[in-house]
Amino acid sequence: MSTTPPVLAAELAQAWADIQRYHPELPDLAAPESLIGESSSACGAELSFERLLHEAVHGIAAARGVRDTSRAGRYHNRRFLAIAEELGLDHSEEPHPSSGFSLVVLNPEARKRYRPTIDRLQRALKAHTVATTAADTSRTFRGPAARHGSSGGGVRVKAVCDCGRNVRVVPSVLAQAPIMCGGCGQPFRIPEAVSVG
Repeated sequence: MSTTPPVLAAELAQAWADIQRYHPELPDLAAPESLIGESSSACGAELSFERLLHEAVHGIAAARGVRDTSRAGRYHNRRFLAIAEELGLDHSEEPHPSSGFSLVVLNPEARKRYRPTIDRLQRALKAHTVATTAADTSRTFRGPAARHGSSGGGVRVKAVCDCGRNVRVVPSVLAQAPIMCGGCGQPFRIPEAVSVG
């Protein structure tokens, strides 16, 4: 089990504090480390300062009691967009059909304001990437997600039931509780791989 390098956690916390300097109502960041594992969340963006500012929009929305998303957090509504604009994020006029206004980008003024923060965080993220990819992976198994270039946690696999119906599901979701087939009443299961020998 790997832990977040202290330098990266410290840089994330410092970047968050830099945002708070301009937006004091932003709550403290409880766990900088939690952002690292969520690089492919519902918003579909890699960890960066822009992503951090996106998360700050959610923080301010929560502090204000504003419901800024729907569809289990996937669809970012116009209330999200209004706060994003306050923080220096822009979006095209039309929302994305499934994620709404989640695809925000830094406007030039915000990019200039946060340039030192962006540079520091990019250096820390680059060092983190180098450190984590330099590890010897020849004796570890990371599963099909790594082999197919996917991000891991959200990879869906086929689960089948006794009547032959199938669904695509994230294995960790299926492990939490059975998903029952409406046709035969049996639980969906992930078939065991056939061993090649």
